[in-house]
Amino acid sequence: MANIAVQRIKREFKEVLKSEETSKNQIKVDLVDENFTELRGEIAGPPDTPYEGGRYQLEIKIPETYPFNPPKVRFITKIWHPNISSVTGAICLDILKDQWAAAMTLRTVLLSLQALLAAAEPDDPQDAVVANQYKQNPEMFKQTARLGAHVYAGAPVSSPEYTKKIENLCAMGFDRNAVIVALSSKSWDVETATELLLSN
Repeated sequence: MANIAVQRIKREFKEVLKSEETSKNQIKVDLVDENFTELRGEIAGPPDTPYEGGRYQLEIKIPETYPFNPPKVRFITKIWHPNISSVTGAICLDILKDQWAAAMTLRTVLLSLQALLAAAEPDDPQDAVVANQYKQNPEMFKQTARLGAHVYAGAPVSSPEYTKKIENLCAMGFDRNAVIVALSSKSWDVETATELLLSN
């Protein structure tokens, strides 16, 4: 990797480690390889959101051309959010695309992602199914996001009603992950979710 990129990432890595947010356990970053081309980020679900209490792992890949081009970031932890793919973890956020500026840092990226969890942009979605639910049934969106935070990110337990539906379908022999995806995308209707599971 280009020397400028390595120097810069080393500096930013230290900045995150020494930051107030890291000491408060809000953000975190670890090295995946020794040459600073891949990092593992982590953000805490913001308070007063369905993600509160969850911890979200991020894959961060640093391009050769850093800091003139943004890092490639995706969620490793599954999440139910209009601007993040519930399948791949891809993120729709302007600063990771055309609004990137060389003055931005790893810390600003992690904090921007945390802010995105608190303020979704459903009109610029990465996941149309989630964005639809967010706009048409905000309460169901909250419950689904909360359940995902519990199952995948270690947040405190969520809706007992949703948990029961999951357990019932798992008892029929379906894979837990597939069950959650099916129920989430079918508005928690057990019948249509079962049809979807059987058709796969």
